[in-house]
Amino acid sequence: MEVVIAEERILVLADRFSLDHAEGRAWSRRADAFGTGAKLGGLLNRATSEDYECIYRERRLQPFWRLHVTTVAEYERTRNYAVPVAPSVRSVQIGEQTLPVDQGRIVLSGLETCLDETARDVLFDGLTRAETPALNVYDSFASSLADAATLAAETESGTVVVPPDAKASMLVREVMASAIGRIDADRVLEERVTVDLVDLVYRPVYAFRYRHGGKEAVIEFDGLTGNTRPDGATFEQYLGKILEPKFLLDVGVEAVNIFVPGTQLVRIVVEQGAKHIAAQRSPEA
Repeated sequence: MEVVIAEERILVLADRFSLDHAEGRAWSRRADAFGTGAKLGGLLNRATSEDYECIYRERRLQPFWRLHVTTVAEYERTRNYAVPVAPSVRSVQIGEQTLPVDQGRIVLSGLETCLDETARDVLFDGLTRAETPALNVYDSFASSLADAATLAAETESGTVVVPPDAKASMLVREVMASAIGRIDADRVLEERVTVDLVDLVYRPVYAFRYRHGGKEAVIEFDGLTGNTRPDGATFEQYLGKILEPKFLLDVGVEAVNIFVPGTQLVRIVVEQGAKHIAAQRSPEA
């Protein structure tokens, strides 16, 4: 089996809204963050509805992972084919072989050449590690390549850069293990798994913490879709902290151990790098 893993990338999605716009949208929904009681109080008493204070503002880059995996399996296997014949037929000669009829059928044996190909996009929440297909809503937004220096500059400008809890190596193993299946074959001609995208994607999120009636609550504003959430969170514990590159990207391995369902633990040699993937895709001269 051949496994190819692309080099990891960091992408940053560009904001579509300013901080002022985000804060205005969040302020208009401040009562939602404190539940139905606060909303009713605001309707009945205007003075109470204005008794809110924004005590913390945050622009952050929140991570998710985008992986794309393809599989190719070419193999051969011998199979028997039962072919019904007319009731009066007693035998059938094909070439130099005479086939007897059994229960109204003859049985042909042949060698099948098979090709199985799959492709799958997988999106993981960078904080919960959960596979989250809904993150594909961000596929259409503009992004730019980044590196550790780019993220450090964001941190120095006051943006909170949240580290991913899910590491690339763990997710690559998970995606590969789910992509590799047991092949029902007599002889395997080719078996290849390619993880051609391992992208750590950062999206902009604005968060505002309000105080009202002795309580605090957070509203989030999505810097791309413009959606607001009344049950948001803040990550000020990472404010001013510069992330180490090795903490972000860690798939630099030469071999991985993967448990393939129905087989033993398989040690697979990995060829890593975008150049190798590009060479695979290029037609032979």
